[in-house]
Amino acid sequence: MLVDGKKIAEDIIAGLGESLRGKRLGMVVGSQDSATDSFIKIKSRVAQRLGVVVVRGELEELIKTCDGVIVQLPIPNSEALLAALPPKKDVDALGLAPLVRAPVVGAIQEVLRLHEVNPSGKRVVVVGAGRLVGAPAAKLLRELGAEVSVITQTRGSLEQLKTADIVVLGAGEPGLIKPEMLKQGVVLIDAGTSEQGGKLSGDATEACAAVASVFTPVPGGIGPIAVAMIFKNLSDLARGA
Repeated sequence: MLVDGKKIAEDIIAGLGESLRGKRLGMVVGSQDSATDSFIKIKSRVAQRLGVVVVRGELEELIKTCDGVIVQLPIPNSEALLAALPPKKDVDALGLAPLVRAPVVGAIQEVLRLHEVNPSGKRVVVVGAGRLVGAPAAKLLRELGAEVSVITQTRGSLEQLKTADIVVLGAGEPGLIKPEMLKQGVVLIDAGTSEQGGKLSGDATEACAAVASVFTPVPGGIGPIAVAMIFKNLSDLARGA
């Protein structure tokens, strides 16, 4: 089953109603590639719909003037920037002590909930250990009772995918995963986003949908839901979560 991330995102956005009108969302932006530029545009469009004012600038000023702040990765000096970001302004949950869930993790949890997938006792393989997808996804699924293995360029093997009930992809390598590498009926969460031929691509080929019981395509899967979760986090933080 293909997951309609846009429909799920629309439901989350609709649920926020007028709660964010007049709030300010700061963005600290470094160099931009097409994937980063796409996400910034999507965030800005959703903000406009919700009546949120998006402000770009330096972190110190945005902390003072905005209700929430995004440090858009990749960016130079990211560790220092994130360390200086107060938890109550950290809508991406990338800082030292986040008060909300990372948007991608919230998106994954929402997909699992809506498709009645219980990770408890399941074998999960996460491809990639990055701070945006792999690391927080592995943490979430362990908390939900799954047996989790994380594959990186230096650890583990893609052969482990053959026995996985749930696979989460966050490598950022277009077409890395093909259907013959997967178990029939796998729940395949593709959260790897990169540019290929001028368009956004996931880590899994489109053909993987044929073997997956649940599949989040790129674009249109996890991405829109994660953007909606940013604004849910902004709402929660503004209410003192």
